[in-house]
Amino acid sequence: MKKFKIRKVLDGLTAASSSSSATAQPGAPRENDVVQETLQSEHFQLCKTVRHGFPYQPSSMAFDPVQKILAIGTQTGAMRLFGRAGVECYCQHESGAAVIQLQFLINEGALVSALADDSIHLWNLRQKIPAILHSLKFSRERITYVHLPFQSKWLYIGTERGNIHIVNVESFTLSGYVIMWNKAIELSTKTHPGPVVHISDNPMDEGKLLIGFECGVVVMWDLKCKKADYRYNYDEAIHSVAWHHEGKQFVCSHSDGTLTTWNIRAPAKPAQIITPHGKQPKDGKKPEPCKPILKVEYKTTRAGDPFMVLSGGLSYDTVGRRACLTVMHGKSTAVLEMDYPIVDFLTLCETPYPNDFQEPYAVVVLLEKDLVVIDLGQIGYPIFENPYPLTIHESPVTCCEYYADCPAELIPALYSVGSRQKRQGYSKKEWPVSGGNWGQGTQSYPEIIITGHADGSVKFWDGSALMLQVLYKLKTAKVFERTRGKEEKPSTDIVEEDPFAIQTLSWCPESRILSVAGVSAHVIVYRFSKQEVTTEVVQLLEVRMQGEFSDGDSPDPGGEQTPTLPTPAASSSPQEGELPTQPSTGSNSSDGPRDNIPCLQVRSSPLKQSPGYQVELVTQLVWVSGEPPQPITSLAINSSYGLVVFGNSNGLAVVDYLQKTLLLNMGTSELYSPSDPYQRQPRSPRKQRQPSGALCDSNDGPNPSEDRCKSPTSVKCKSRRFSKTVAHDFAKMSRKISSSDHEERSRRWHSIKCKKPLCSVNEGKKETERSQKGGISRTLSNYISYAKDNSFTRSRSSSVTSIDRESREAISAFHFCESFPRKNDSLVSPCLLVGTTQGAVMMVALSLPPGGDQRLQQPVGISSCGTMASLKGAILTMALLDATGALLPPSYESWYDPNASDEDKEKTRRRRPASPPSSQEGQDSQFAVLCSEKQAKVLAMPSQTRIYKHNITESSFVLRTDVVQMAGTYCIACFCANGHIMTLSLPSLRPLLDVNYLPLTDMRIARTFGFSNLGQALYLTSATEIQRITYSQETCDNLQEMLSELFTPVETPEAPNRGFFKGLFGGGAQSLDREDLFGETAAGKASRSLAQHIPGPGNMECMKGAASGVVGDLARARIALDERGQKLGELEERTAAMMSSAESFSKHAHVMMLKYKDKKWYQL
Repeated sequence: MKKFKIRKVLDGLTAASSSSSATAQPGAPRENDVVQETLQSEHFQLCKTVRHGFPYQPSSMAFDPVQKILAIGTQTGAMRLFGRAGVECYCQHESGAAVIQLQFLINEGALVSALADDSIHLWNLRQKIPAILHSLKFSRERITYVHLPFQSKWLYIGTERGNIHIVNVESFTLSGYVIMWNKAIELSTKTHPGPVVHISDNPMDEGKLLIGFECGVVVMWDLKCKKADYRYNYDEAIHSVAWHHEGKQFVCSHSDGTLTTWNIRAPAKPAQIITPHGKQPKDGKKPEPCKPILKVEYKTTRAGDPFMVLSGGLSYDTVGRRACLTVMHGKSTAVLEMDYPIVDFLTLCETPYPNDFQEPYAVVVLLEKDLVVIDLGQIGYPIFENPYPLTIHESPVTCCEYYADCPAELIPALYSVGSRQKRQGYSKKEWPVSGGNWGQGTQSYPEIIITGHADGSVKFWDGSALMLQVLYKLKTAKVFERTRGKEEKPSTDIVEEDPFAIQTLSWCPESRILSVAGVSAHVIVYRFSKQEVTTEVVQLLEVRMQGEFSDGDSPDPGGEQTPTLPTPAASSSPQEGELPTQPSTGSNSSDGPRDNIPCLQVRSSPLKQSPGYQVELVTQLVWVSGEPPQPITSLAINSSYGLVVFGNSNGLAVVDYLQKTLLLNMGTSELYSPSDPYQRQPRSPRKQRQPSGALCDSNDGPNPSEDRCKSPTSVKCKSRRFSKTVAHDFAKMSRKISSSDHEERSRRWHSIKCKKPLCSVNEGKKETERSQKGGISRTLSNYISYAKDNSFTRSRSSSVTSIDRESREAISAFHFCESFPRKNDSLVSPCLLVGTTQGAVMMVALSLPPGGDQRLQQPVGISSCGTMASLKGAILTMALLDATGALLPPSYESWYDPNASDEDKEKTRRRRPASPPSSQEGQDSQFAVLCSEKQAKVLAMPSQTRIYKHNITESSFVLRTDVVQMAGTYCIACFCANGHIMTLSLPSLRPLLDVNYLPLTDMRIARTFGFSNLGQALYLTSATEIQRITYSQETCDNLQEMLSELFTPVETPEAPNRGFFKGLFGGGAQSLDREDLFGETAAGKASRSLAQHIPGPGNMECMKGAASGVVGDLARARIALDERGQKLGELEERTAAMMSSAESFSKHAHVMMLKYKDKKWYQL
């Protein structure tokens, strides 16, 4: 009986985690005797680092004109703050309610947010990770609008009932001063005026408050007298109000597309009514009503006409027209079309003071999926070049890979070719949002993030130092012909939308070789070149892959049983080595099934390829007897061997991209036999077999129009399917089904019948080649599908027989390595490890010809060595360690420019020499690390003896796992569907970390989650944002230094000079002592039931922030000094005026005295 040794998890193991055990093979040496492991649980800690991308579902925006910081709130309660390029910050409200409005305390390092759950929050921005200092939750009234005057501590809050409450932002307490709606409107008014939609104080008189009600009524409220001075009535509802800086006029935007301009002392009727986009009738009648003008801003300039900027207001006959921003300047009107609907916009001005000439220079426009900044200072209003990584979602992300500690020369090389792709016509001015400072982190290793997209594009990003910048964009769709219309759409497409979508990719950073697999069952190999080239004919290879034989089938006798290996020169079919310049002619008539035709038409005209990634070879799977090719589930490339390998539910294919030949095309079940696969002649697929393992019930019959694959972004297919091998644990995860139920459902797993054809497309991440510094092949084989009720299901074949189970077994992982192909071998040689969805790991031996010209002429030999191990669940990742526990990465060839001269190629081209460890008989010198959805095993090589085993999870399954470098050694990192992130030591598989981080609630997370070296990981947290996390204790300790800083000490600009006469005669801005009006002494206490005060988190960081933030004594003292200095300045001016007047009076008196000095009283 085996003895099981239960190892205790040192840290982070919770009750929710799965019961795991690490078992050593009887008789095997203890782990400390084999490899001295240095990793301990103290090396690990999990935390979020930064979030990149466009804020998902934005709802509001604010700008600090002194600090130059932009804040964006979202419908999910998130806040993103932006400064200069590389300065970003992410905050989240716990309630998750939508952020309806944001207000900066200008140049104070604080921000007020108003949420849809009727709460307001004060954020301290003076610390690197902003925190809430105070919160106020209203219970009886709904918040509709907030306003914070410049350099004021009193916040006005308008409500749905039409009332206005006032909050002290220092203490976050309500004032007893309340403006009730029934006192603001006329007593004769019989209807409620509706919610408050606008609040602002008169720029020239702080004691006058302008209140806009939804019904169209605007009230000028005198704060001192507590009464309405003027009321302005208009028939149409109000959406926004904007002041002229002199405080004598204001403009309202209305629901009928009109703008009304009012003089404050003439409330009877508007001074002007215009409809910017309305058609003016000839008979002098009112113009036709237009769509509502949602917002208007009125900004003045010293030298010219004022700017009026507005959104909306288009005429109703412009159906289908995109959203527009209108800029009115003098007599000119510019209508700027936007790509997406406008959420909000702000006009950036030179001064923060509302009572001075505004001098607008830019407009920030927040769209639903973009952020645009328009330059108002140049003719034509060009836009600024956006420095933020906000284009992640330009096309939906379908896969994502993360590479930390890459070769240092990669980022400059990618940037040099990517800089030529930039658009022209941007404004020549600097980006106006320029606040904050970069972090001072010590970690400076290169990091590259690669994203694959639905339109077939691949983007390379520089992710170093917690920043993100796009380096280069590759468009794979250029290789194929594009259809011009629906009527020309080829019937061979297996996807209705996004036929070029990237499904998985494999990248070798050292050689810069890239291979991508798309949803239309195509694989493209790219080489990196710094020179432009025109390819006359795109190299094409077509592969026919189909299901296994049933007992009654027999192979076509036409020479397909020949035991010899044909050379490329002797090949007769396109898939055997000939490169057809055009796709092979197959059957595609309406009478019979489609056969031998690819899903996409490769471009026939010459292809001009710019510097960067250039096509080397296109491989396409073809239709077989009316059956579309199955989606590619795994992919790997090796630059040293010159091979690319890919697999699906029908088997695997090995392609020599140097010779442009197909080396191997065989079913998965054939790999189980250790005999030479060439004896079966699998390179020439059998032509007369009937397709096996159909996706639909036999009663449904073939339906080519329905048997289509959908792209990862498709929404038309209700029962969407990502792969044939699916994890039913998702359903259990979401419903928290017990493990006994899980076992019962597993027994029913293979008998699932599809009542409707499922749309198949794999969205998993597959194997990619990694660098010597810790890179290893990575794979994700959890191919997830949606049932009609959107629950997660796991399905395989529609048959319960073992033959069909084997025939539908998909390839889930590959790993190129230098190892021992067979037991007891004494020398290492090139090998390929193959993992399947049923947990089998097979070894395939590769025989490579010598380098140079012989490599291009002699064929590569391949032989299957049979099954090496079997694990529970689909194989996710495989790796090799040497006898000391160090990773043995796949060999690679250093990069050389394929378009350079032969001499330059020879100088740079060299194969990384493999240092194969020799194995004496009876002694193991390698460890094979195998990880599946359920467990991990470590085998000794070449004996293939299991020495360690660990059950990762019983109740869930692993979504992503990688062997990564950490603290100078290596470990396994796992992400489970139940949200747990775990790490295991190597080779002993000791649990080191187990944290319940993120329950899988979105398929996007499963598709894009990835680990990288040095404790880094990321995933797509929304359709537009990438979340980066770390599981390294060292990174967590240094995070404060690495993060950027939002607040920087900046002097507030001087207030505008009012001049002597305005000071003498009382003109200019009138100040107001709000403390006397709103303080507790004058206004009393507010009702306790109106709102509840909630103090911020009481940790030391927040206490420090409170001490140094806006509520600190120094800030209050500085504000008081500023106010006192301003009052002293006013007093000094008045004193000087009085002295001048007194001196004049003295002179006049002296003259009069001299005149009448010597005269008698009767002479007067």
